[in-house]
Amino acid sequence: MSKVAFLGGGSFGIALAILLANKGNVISIYDRNSNVVEDINVNRRNDKFIKGLNVPKNVTAYNSLEEAIPNSDYVVLAVPSHVIRSAARSIKGLVKESVPVICIAKGIEEGTNKTLVEVIEEEINNPVVILSGPSHAEEVAFDIPTTVLTSSNNMKIAEEVQDLFMTKTFRVYTNDDLIGVEVGGAVKNIIALAAGVCDGLGYGDNTKAALMTRGMAEIVRIGTKLGGRVETFLGLTGMGDLIVTCTSMHSRNRKAGYLIGKGKSREEAVEEVGMIVEGIKACNAFYNLKEKLNVEMPITDALYKVLFEGSDPREMVSKLLQRDKKSENY
Repeated sequence: MSKVAFLGGGSFGIALAILLANKGNVISIYDRNSNVVEDINVNRRNDKFIKGLNVPKNVTAYNSLEEAIPNSDYVVLAVPSHVIRSAARSIKGLVKESVPVICIAKGIEEGTNKTLVEVIEEEINNPVVILSGPSHAEEVAFDIPTTVLTSSNNMKIAEEVQDLFMTKTFRVYTNDDLIGVEVGGAVKNIIALAAGVCDGLGYGDNTKAALMTRGMAEIVRIGTKLGGRVETFLGLTGMGDLIVTCTSMHSRNRKAGYLIGKGKSREEAVEEVGMIVEGIKACNAFYNLKEKLNVEMPITDALYKVLFEGSDPREMVSKLLQRDKKSENY
């Protein structure tokens, strides 16, 4: 039995908290929203993020970080990518440096173009593990079969975290390609946004198949340029995550894209989704990164123009289709 502390009681945070609690672990959750904390502690629910939950009694939520974090065996950063740095900084001194810190966010830091592991390691000296893969919180929370993976600069700790999360329905692999795992999990959100735009425009299965396949080409191009391995992008945090995020009704990135395809602005789409849309920040970050690295990412280019320059989505699709002919090879 371990004590596991979560920073963030959002959808994926509460889903994983329930999973670990059902294994007999003692779970504490820090969340700044007092309504979320009360709902968990009093009603044993978290209706703000996932309705119909039955939160076990060995999960306790706090509004105070100082109450939630100390004496933990593991700390899970269950917050969006853009606040990972401040979240890591906030736990410094509250936990021993030997305690593994598990990051479940996907993205890179805007401005610095650093991976989330790099960001965390700049703030604290704890071992850092990435937990990633095709795993919508809405399904994990209700014990629907799921596979994910762990990755780290310390694979012994990654294997320890693998054991922590593994259940009969939540299968955890390991992968030592940390760069590939982080890049695949981040760029697929860009492609999912674009897939949603195409859905909103009324395009069909042919269009989505083309978009996902050519989106994978972009993931491989930027990922290998940064040092990732091709086989990683064909696995859970590449192809697996791409499939689930581009096709699922649970995907906030796909939903935001759909709303944009229907004519809503970026801001209106985010407001209607009601949660962080990681693909928007990822699109901005990777657009700037690929410019510096001279990597061809035409789908990312087109989406960037739609999101940040006000270009017409249908016109961008037309321009993608009418580019000069070329070989399919990456």
